Amino acid sequence: DGRYRDKFLYPRVQVKILNEQIYLVGIKDGADPVLSITKDFELLNFGNITFNILDVDIEENIDQFRHVNQLLRYRFVSPWIALSKNTQNRYKFLKSKDRTAFLNRLLGQNIVFLAREMNVNLNDKVYTKLKLNSLFPKPVYENNWGSFSGEFQTNFVLPNYIGLGNGITRGYGAIHGLYNPQDFNFDEDMLKADIVDDKPKNTLDEDDTLLCVKVKNVPKPRRKSKSVAKKGKSKVKKVLSEEYEIEEKPAKKIKTKPKKKFQTEKKISKTPVDNNFNTLDYHQKQHDV
Repeated sequence: DGRYRDKFLYPRVQVKILNEQIYLVGIKDGADPVLSITKDFELLNFGNITFNILDVDIEENIDQFRHVNQLLRYRFVSPWIALSKNTQNRYKFLKSKDRTAFLNRLLGQNIVFLAREMNVNLNDKVYTKLKLNSLFPKPVYENNWGSFSGEFQTNFVLPNYIGLGNGITRGYGAIHGLYNPQDFNFDEDMLKADIVDDKPKNTLDEDDTLLCVKVKNVPKPRRKSKSVAKKGKSKVKKVLSEEYEIEEKPAKKIKTKPKKKFQTEKKISKTPVDNNFNTLDYHQKQHDV
């Protein structure tokens, strides 16, 4: 009903279309609505395409969104849009080593934001370790975003098919966990057969290839006030996602530019008045003389 429209909220209901299969994901408050519509499910109409529902499989998981003392593996089953327009400008000037650290930090912030949304009591540190197919982002043109494909490890339990990063409501950033990436397949039976051993492979603090994000250093995202939005001021830089971005400090010189521009226009507007012989001011001067 729109009551949460002005708040930063992680989507409680998500729709993914993967390999001609539809995945409806209900999280927390969104679980019951998703379960309720599956009772009389015959078709789904997306406007330009309609799906006839032949069968419905329901999977419920309650032991999710929690810290663990080991690394769990996940794969992006749809492109992870890590870079917004602003963060791409910073990313392209980084060296390869710094790019990996930068993306790991963004992923850690994605997870911290999600955990906070689920009211999870976070430990002090969230570890991430990305393994991407390429460090060169694939452009997503409608928003000047940059996306990546690959997998990652983290010490946090995440449900299958939820989204991370930008464009979650468009199906981007969907993940699937605990599988063998060499045998990856959208077939559920294959995915279950490919689940890897989830025993810890190392001690987290001893692995120097991991990037650690300290939870206390990740600011909470906030939406700009309505008054600021109406004035059309310059946008501040953002780090996280399309709907749920973490904002950085705005540039200091944003307010100085309009003042200079206004003064310049004022000076220019005065010059043509005395040179216009058809104006009322000119005729008044002539009569006074």
